[in-house]
Amino acid sequence: MTPPATTQDLLPSEVAFIAAMQQLGFGLFEALQIRGGELVLDPSPVTVRHVKFGTPATTGRTFGGKSELRQQIAEFFAYVREVDAAEIRTLEIRHGLPFSMEVELAGARTRAAEGDRCG
Repeated sequence: MTPPATTQDLLPSEVAFIAAMQQLGFGLFEALQIRGGELVLDPSPVTVRHVKFGTPATTGRTFGGKSELRQQIAEFFAYVREVDAAEIRTLEIRHGLPFSMEVELAGARTRAAEGDRCG
């Protein structure tokens, strides 16, 4: 599957999750399910906000219109789309963007299973 490159390449669940990441700004999503290469957002994942004092609450540019996706977002959704079934134990968000995650694979993975995406 081709990774998303622009906002027009996104599924409705991906658009909703980008908005959730931007609203969170800094923090974690926990127990986020992946089924059939798509995020399961109902029920909503556990959200843990990191509160930073003495720094602006802004998370960068907002999402909207047709534009190229930031590299972190494109890589995150490319990974999700390759997974049949899994649980993202924790997804760390920094500046409204995915930064790192811990994933428990529950089913078969396609291409990246043998890849070097660990660490």
